[in-house]
Amino acid sequence: MSGLRAPDVGPASLDPGITGKPSPAVTLNHVANERAPSRVLAVFAHPDDAEFTFGGTVASWTSSGAEVVYVCVTDGSAGQNQPGWTREAVAEVRQKEMREAASILGVADVVFLGYVDGYLEVTLDLRRDLTREVRRFRPDLIVAPDPSHLWSRKRYINHPDHRAVGEAMLAVVNPDAPSRPQFPELLDEGFEPFEVPELWLPTFEPEETDLVLDIGPVIDKKVAALRAHDSQLKNMGTEDIEPEVREHAEKLAEGREFRYGEGFRVFRLKEEG
Repeated sequence: MSGLRAPDVGPASLDPGITGKPSPAVTLNHVANERAPSRVLAVFAHPDDAEFTFGGTVASWTSSGAEVVYVCVTDGSAGQNQPGWTREAVAEVRQKEMREAASILGVADVVFLGYVDGYLEVTLDLRRDLTREVRRFRPDLIVAPDPSHLWSRKRYINHPDHRAVGEAMLAVVNPDAPSRPQFPELLDEGFEPFEVPELWLPTFEPEETDLVLDIGPVIDKKVAALRAHDSQLKNMGTEDIEPEVREHAEKLAEGREFRYGEGFRVFRLKEEG
């Protein structure tokens, strides 16, 4: 679970590669018109991570006709702190909630890799499994966690599973997915190398943000998808997640021409054309 209380963001964003130069606000309409993705692979650690961090963006992309596929790395089995629950029971509940949330957002498919929640490490097995999904789907854009996000404003320590997925995905982008010598067994399975064109990492601090996207038209879908994760909201002691979602999105959009936003660090890895 990402948690909405962690980020404390302000109005500034930076143009990548030009230190200290504010970049213009970028709305999802602009993104859709100028460089709309048609195939997006969203990779994350736990059921509900995607909805908390970039659910509005996913809803906007699918509304514009993009095919979005989720890869949930862990089984979510540590997502219940009450006595009497087994990991197997929790995993079953969370998988059901994940599928419901994905359906609300228009996600085409959810792949569960089944790693044990809370025990995730960056291993060659993990890199291979993620490389397989990237080569299988061959997206034009990947969304994955930022492994450098260790904490936020001394109020939140980032979960090690999030960091592990982010670090593994950087290795998948380079060298694993595009390099023929990496994991030759995947070639035997029929998965040819693939060079990832674009990588987006959700951000929470203004100095790390390249793009803040307008999610106003779809924020109700983001809220509805989060409500599908009922077991996690109960753990948080949250009766109604909507006010917190809107407050967080307003902070990310502060100083811009739109009210609600989600932020990303963007890596364009292939030349257009």
